[in-house]
Amino acid sequence: MISLLTPHQHCKMKKILFPSIATVIVVLIIIFLFMIGKRKEQGDRKDVLSDIPVNVVGIKKQVLSNLVSMVGVINPNNDVDIIGEAQGIVKAIHVKVGDNVKKGMVLFEIDDLVLRSDMARSEINFFKSKRDFERNKTLYEQNSISAAQLDLSRLDMQSAENEMTRSQKALDDTKVKATISGTINSRKINEGSYVQLNSVLGNIVDISTLKVRVNVSEKDAFMLSPGDSVEITTDVYPGQIFYGHVDNIASKADDDHTFPVEIKLPNSSENPLKGGMFARVNFTSITSRNTLVIPREALIGSVKNAQVFIVSGNIARLRNITLGRESGQFLEVLNGLEEGMFVVTSGQNNCSDNVKVVIVK
Repeated sequence: MISLLTPHQHCKMKKILFPSIATVIVVLIIIFLFMIGKRKEQGDRKDVLSDIPVNVVGIKKQVLSNLVSMVGVINPNNDVDIIGEAQGIVKAIHVKVGDNVKKGMVLFEIDDLVLRSDMARSEINFFKSKRDFERNKTLYEQNSISAAQLDLSRLDMQSAENEMTRSQKALDDTKVKATISGTINSRKINEGSYVQLNSVLGNIVDISTLKVRVNVSEKDAFMLSPGDSVEITTDVYPGQIFYGHVDNIASKADDDHTFPVEIKLPNSSENPLKGGMFARVNFTSITSRNTLVIPREALIGSVKNAQVFIVSGNIARLRNITLGRESGQFLEVLNGLEEGMFVVTSGQNNCSDNVKVVIVK
């Protein structure tokens, strides 16, 4: 094919075409580099945003004051189930939840028609066997019967007496009585209910005296003695101090190497306490000491199931710990942490085990 362009025109077109292609290539390279930079920036930003910001503090030992404070749960002095020792239909109920009862008071009555009949029959058999024995005893004194016949008659009388005793006990069991003095805490039956033998019919608690159980470290346990005075406070009665005493100290430590200590205190009629409430126990007889502590704000969960986050490198790890005494804003750590570790004090609500974090402060 013969070109119609002159050599001058052909050269001119080459000059126009080559700069245009170069420009396009440069623009494409710029766009490509821009997109790569943008993606890298977004990736870096995503990495930064995925790291949770936290505040940490180094764990170290310090001297706690001589006021040892721990949190425990108030329990009734006595807590017993009401057990029905007879089976049948409940024909009468004499108490409701919250009633105060005395030991021996009849709480429930179970239908006793059949058992009264059994009791009457056993009484008849006993009196008959007793009369036969007395008659045979007279005959023996007159040498009319042998000693063996008299012994057999005596055994019949004793067997009938035992049967009468069992019948009397079964009849008495139809009247369910309180085994302790206290307050009806629960009732699980209604009038007309059918109960089986040894069924749990309710619950009685005695809160005239209360118990608080706490676990103390081995160092503190050896500084306590039964009878030591203890101050107890609750959130229900701010500013009100209740006074109790150390009742007993366990002779064996638990798995966390702490010793259970039980405190008793009389319940107040003006500011009554109830079982299940939290109480702060203050031991004033324990001296101060140098111990491992963490700030209170580092704690996750309850005092009894304490956890914290520690930071190693840029990873937060959840740790179970055992707490001892409290002093102001500090908590003693008995087990689970070591001096020099870093514990999270802020931002732990956003953390989970083995998550990446960035330390802000």
